[in-house]
Amino acid sequence: MQPVPLHSLSELERASLQEISLYQLQENDTFPFLPCFSLDCSPQTFGIPLFQVIANDRAYKQLQEEVKKSRRLCLEVEATVTRFRAERQRRSPGAMSVDSITDLSDNTSKLLEALQLSHPHELDPRRTLGKKKMLSLNPITWQVPRIVERCCKHIETHGLQTVGIFRVGSSKKRVQQLREEFDRGLDVFLDEHQSVHDVAALLKEFLRDMPDSLIPRELYAAFLSTACEYPELQLATLQLLLFLLPPCHSDTLHRLLRFLSKVARHAESSWGPDGQEIPGNKMTVSNLATIFGPNILQKEKPGEKDAGAMNFEDSSAIILVLQRLIEHYQTLFMVSPEMQLDILRRLFQTDPDVIDYLLRRKHGAAGGHLTAWGQSFPAATLTTLLASD
Repeated sequence: MQPVPLHSLSELERASLQEISLYQLQENDTFPFLPCFSLDCSPQTFGIPLFQVIANDRAYKQLQEEVKKSRRLCLEVEATVTRFRAERQRRSPGAMSVDSITDLSDNTSKLLEALQLSHPHELDPRRTLGKKKMLSLNPITWQVPRIVERCCKHIETHGLQTVGIFRVGSSKKRVQQLREEFDRGLDVFLDEHQSVHDVAALLKEFLRDMPDSLIPRELYAAFLSTACEYPELQLATLQLLLFLLPPCHSDTLHRLLRFLSKVARHAESSWGPDGQEIPGNKMTVSNLATIFGPNILQKEKPGEKDAGAMNFEDSSAIILVLQRLIEHYQTLFMVSPEMQLDILRRLFQTDPDVIDYLLRRKHGAAGGHLTAWGQSFPAATLTTLLASD
C-alpha cells in the first residue's frame, strides 16, 4: 500500500478512520480530554451550517439540470408536434383537431409527462437527515461549497500578484451585493471585472459567519494544545485531529489550505523571463495565518457575548497551528499504509463482507499486489492475513 489522499477513501472507511483517530488521541495520556461530539454531519449560503451549504449547492445543481432537461424535452416535443402537424396537413389539409395529440407515439407522450419538474421540496436534502443510511463503499463527492471554490479560483487566477490581498479594504456595497446574490441561489460568475479585494472579503465573511466553524468548536482546545508540542508530535496529532473532521469540513479546509499555500508562494517578488520584476503579494504564511486563524478556529459562535474576545496565548497558538496546517497540508491529508491497514482490521471486525470489495478497489489501483508489513501480497492473501491477525 502507498499513502493515499484522505478524500480517496470510501465513506465507510472515513467513518472508521474517525473512530480510530479518536481512540488513538484518547489513548495518549498527555493529550487533553476530548469531549464527545457528533461526527454526523432554501438556497441560502451565509450563516448556515457547512453541510447545509453543500446540500443547497447540490439541490441547486440538480434543479438546474432538471430545468435544462425539461427545456430539451420541450424542444423535442415541439419538433415532434410540428412534424406531426405537417404530416396531418399533408394527408388531409385543414386544421389540426385538439384530439389529434392522442395520435402521437407513446415515447412522445412520455416526453410530455416528463416536463413536470419535481416540487422544490422534493429536492431538499434536509428531508433525509433523520433517516439512517448505509455508508457508501466508494469515495464520496468532493464536498466544497460553490462560494469557496469560486472565490479561491478567482483569486488564484486574478489576484496572486495583488499586494496586500486580504488586508486592503473592499467595497462594502459590492461585497453585500455578491453576498445577496449567493444567498438567493444565483449562479454568480466571478470574472476579471470583479475586484480581487471584494472577493477576498467575501471569502472571509463566509468563513467568519459559519455557525459551525470550519474546525468544529468541540476541537478548539485540542487543536490549540498542539502548539506546545514538539514539531514531529505536533504534526502527528494534527493529522489525527484532521481525520476527525466531517467530510464537508475536511474537504473545504483542504481546499482552503491549498489556496492559502499558493497565495503564500507568491509573497515575495520575482523576475519574469523578460527581466521584469513581478511584485509579490506580501502575504506570507505567517500573515495569512494571522488573518484566517480567527475565522477557522473559533471558540464562540458568531454573535455570542465573547465571540470577539481572545487572549494573547490563544491568539498566538491559533496563528502557529494554522501556519503548520498551511505549510504541511499535503502530507497532513494523506492516509499512511499503516493507518489503512488499521481501517481494514477494524472493518473486518464490524463489516467483514465489504473487505473483499475494498481490497479489490485498492488492488486495481496498485496494479496487482498490495504491500503490508513490508511485503507484497495478492488481495485474497491479505484478506486471509487480516482474518488471522
